[in-house]
Amino acid sequence: MFSCMEEEEPFVPEAVEVPIDGTLDLHTFQPRELKTLLPDYFQACRDRGIYNVRVVHGKGTGALRRSVHALLDRMEGIESYRLGGMGEGSWGATLVVLKSEG
Repeated sequence: MFSCMEEEEPFVPEAVEVPIDGTLDLHTFQPRELKTLLPDYFQACRDRGIYNVRVVHGKGTGALRRSVHALLDRMEGIESYRLGGMGEGSWGATLVVLKSEG
């Protein structure tokens, strides 16, 4: 028996242009993208002299926040990080201080 089914095209996500302004909103990204997204974004910030970055992960269940913090714990070039306070996104955002290169 022969089945004539069209093969599905592999899913290729559309490129998302992210402004390099010190705020990274993760709502448009998949969690699997974080491993490359965070270091690339932080480097782009450093290249522009931006060393204080706000990563918006949302409040939700906290899974994305935990993933972001786990990556930050392992990354070089991070001076410190903390959850946002009043007016900074509260626990829906993490404020990251990048080490300057040089």
